[in-house]
Amino acid sequence: MSENLKTIKELADELGVSKQNLQYHVKFLPTKKRQKNESGIVVLNIEEQMFISGRIKKNKAKDINDETKKGQKNINDETKKRQKNNDVFAFNNHLLKEIIDLKEVNKQLLESQKQTQNLLDQQQRLALQDKKLLEEYKAENDNLKALNMPSQDTKEVQNEVEEATEPLRKWWQIWK
Repeated sequence: MSENLKTIKELADELGVSKQNLQYHVKFLPTKKRQKNESGIVVLNIEEQMFISGRIKKNKAKDINDETKKGQKNINDETKKRQKNNDVFAFNNHLLKEIIDLKEVNKQLLESQKQTQNLLDQQQRLALQDKKLLEEYKAENDNLKALNMPSQDTKEVQNEVEEATEPLRKWWQIWK
């Protein structure tokens, strides 16, 4: 056999790829019938070797190009992630400031509510005091009215006293 013929294993070792990878590329060879050596192992002639070698080198170049693109994409993805993280961080800071402001407003509202409650309590106490004073004044006024208004019996007695003192008045006027 010619020295230009190589087994799939030999060519795979030479190109630095796996035997399975090389067999994958063998499927794309134009000839369907493969040559075999005296041991029955498939061998590849120089043209087939060059065809497969070209495909593998092309794939390796493509893989390197893909890796470069992946690397650039990873860098772009990382940049986008960092930008997104920065945006999230800035948004979180904004929200934190708003929360702090709202807490301050909440404190002020609670203080205002306490003051309003105190004023309401004072107003209710004053209203109760006014009511008690009004009741006292009313009772005192009723007592004064009762003292000023003579009852029916008192009027009768007063009429009798006046009738009895009438003659005395007449006499008294005479002596004047």
